[in-house]
Amino acid sequence: MAAMDLFGRRWALRILWELRSGPLGARALLARCEGLSSSVLYQRLRELTSSGIIAPSADGYELTRLGTALGHALRPLDEWAAIWAQEQEHHDQEPTET
Repeated sequence: MAAMDLFGRRWALRILWELRSGPLGARALLARCEGLSSSVLYQRLRELTSSGIIAPSADGYELTRLGTALGHALRPLDEWAAIWAQEQEHHDQEPTET
């Protein structure tokens, strides 16, 4: 349950998502996560680092082996979300009865 608590925190999954393609510095993460404050970013980076999911690197922060495995585990959820978004769009375009 500790993992769900960590991943349920605001911005945690988004930060991990942004790191999926390679290391990023704090400024790049802030730019990619519109609305994320620097204080929350640094708090999440500390939490994700202490949990062993990300690690500091020469280029900022990067996924660890565990973080990469988590990314692979999240791919089906991303695929489901794409299907869900299409369904929502289709549903929103249906004429409403009056």
